[in-house]
Amino acid sequence: MKRILVVDDEEGIRLLYKEELEEEGYEVELAAGGEEALQKLKRSKPDLITLDLKMPGMGGLEVLERIREQDKELPVVICTAYGDYKRDLATWASDAYVVKSSDLTELKQVIRGFLENKG
Repeated sequence: MKRILVVDDEEGIRLLYKEELEEEGYEVELAAGGEEALQKLKRSKPDLITLDLKMPGMGGLEVLERIREQDKELPVVICTAYGDYKRDLATWASDAYVVKSSDLTELKQVIRGFLENKG
């Protein structure tokens, strides 16, 4: 079973993603912020990470940079409510960029695209 780490400071978003992605057949682990995400990444490697950008403490771009230092191949999908970040060159280190919505169709398609091609 493919494992996804959902990193978002909003509990409602974390729980929505967990419920929806588990219905798709994925194992989902949650992190409320950057530090927690990096700790979980050290303990066990997920197959994909969804990452919010605007979080208190360590922001998503810093988390992305740290993830890339550890693993350049791990797919990271940025999920943010702010479409403007797409123009920020730092977000280009991610593998995909999805603007948050209550309709998770696009996010699920992006995730499926990455994980179906992985052994």
